[in-house]
This record gives sequence, structure tokens and C-alpha cells, in this order.
Amino acid sequence: MSIEFKGRVAIVTGAGGGLGKQHALALAARGAKVVVNDLGGDVHGVGGSVSAAQAVVDEIRAAGGEAIANGASVTDFEAVQKMVQLAMDTWGRVDILVNNAGILRDKSFAKMELADFKLVMDVHVMGAVHCTKAVWPIMQAQNYGRVVMTTSSSGLYGNFGQANYGAAKMALAGLMQTLSIEGEKHNIRVNALAPTAATRMTEGLMPEQVLKALEPSAVVPAMLVMASEDAPNRTIICAGAGSFEVAHITLTQGVHLGTGPDTPERLAQALSQLHDTQGETVPRSGSEQGALEVGKAMKAHGA
Repeated sequence: MSIEFKGRVAIVTGAGGGLGKQHALALAARGAKVVVNDLGGDVHGVGGSVSAAQAVVDEIRAAGGEAIANGASVTDFEAVQKMVQLAMDTWGRVDILVNNAGILRDKSFAKMELADFKLVMDVHVMGAVHCTKAVWPIMQAQNYGRVVMTTSSSGLYGNFGQANYGAAKMALAGLMQTLSIEGEKHNIRVNALAPTAATRMTEGLMPEQVLKALEPSAVVPAMLVMASEDAPNRTIICAGAGSFEVAHITLTQGVHLGTGPDTPERLAQALSQLHDTQGETVPRSGSEQGALEVGKAMKAHGA
């Protein structure tokens, strides 16, 4: 099976360098027409120039592909709407959205300014919301869409000094969970990519040998699968150094303890049972947690 994107139109945010650039180049190489979006700021979100995006467009065109540059900030919904309209005016459709734009403002939570927390949330979370909201009605109307959120192990599992980044990345996983349900009837598939890649954000943090193994291009195959016609739905694919895994948010079978006055004490003693992974499930919707809990309660009461 060959993955190709002939006739498809893709928008990739934060595509002026690093992982986003590799996403844009790979989609274009396989036939997609690409909107290369990048504000052109540094990893902290400071500054702005369309030159980075234009350089990627020039590279795509030199290889025989089609692309246009856009410098909208994903935090500006009006600018994002204009970017999507540019794609529609140019090519008449939008099939793929890769929400890749992001910044870092790393510090321990005790030392972190609230403004830095809010800005990271705005770029990662509201940036993805703005872009997805702008393309959603188009994808609904054409009964086709592929949306890729960029989550992170920092959100899924935590990472010291990244409370803001981790909160934002876990929020994107939650956004993916619900949009994948809502989009399914319109053939809109929504997934999340958790990349481990060496980019401007990781310079100076890892040994050279490790950085080489973590080339951004090694993550791209996971994005291509999630952007393809045969994409999964509601899947978190972790990728790095040519290795690929799937992350699940699971639910253990737990225990039913009732609601007596000593339930807090009994719960404290039963925590090891709650952690028991035997029989754990991957719920397909939030209601499955309630169904499990009510079912155990009914069983306990002989209902």
C-alpha cells in the first residue's frame, strides 16, 4: 500500500523549521498541495517573519511541488480564518490539518510566571482550536478530513519544568478524544502525534549522538499515516528515532466500596487494588467510566 496525497490540500502550522518543516516537505513530496504556516518567531514565540515559511515553500516548489506561505499567528482566529480562506481560494478544499505550532517557556512551576503559562496554553491549545475550528465546516461539507494534533510525553507522563507545556499537550489529547467522536460521521478522523525529535527546542539539551538519532524526519511516518486516507481514528502514536508506539488512557477495573462513613479509610487501604492493571480497558467515550461504576454498584446491591 502506497501512501500518497495527490489532489489533497494540507495546512501545516509551525512549518518554517524543525518537525513542521519535515511534515510539509513529506506531504508535498507525496503529492499534497501545502499551506506552510509559520509566524517566524523563536522557540519562545518572540518575533515574527514569513521568511522561514517562504524558504520551505521555495524548497517544495524547487522539487516540483505546490505550496504557499502564510505567516498567521495561530493565536489570532481572524488571521487563521484568512489562512484557511487562502487555501480555499487557491485550491478549493482543505483535506489535512497538522496542528504543529508551539513554543516553550520552561521553568519550574514555583518560578513560572502566569503570563508564560497562559501564553503556552494559548499557542498550543487555542492555536489548535482556532485552526481546527476554521477547517471543521469545510471538512464536514466535503465529508472528508484528517486532523493531527501534536501532543507530547510531557503531557502524557509529565516532565520537570514543563507544567505549562505538559498541561497544554494533555489538553490536546483531550481535544482529540472528543473531536474524533464528533467527526466520525463526517469521515473526519482526528489523531494525536507524540514526537520525540531534536529541534530548536532541544538544542543543547542532549548529546550529539542522541540528537542525530532523534532527527525530526524519523517522526514523519507517523504523521503521514494519520493524515492518509486509511488513517486510524482516535489514536495517540508516539514516535522517535524510527520507533513507534501507541499511548492509551486506560481504566482499571477498580473496586466497589459503597458510600459508608468509613469509605475514605477503606479506599486508602484499597489503592493497590485500584492500580491493578488486570482487566483494564481503553474506554471509547467518557460515559464508559460511569457505566463501569454504576454496573459495579448495581452488582453489589444484587440489581
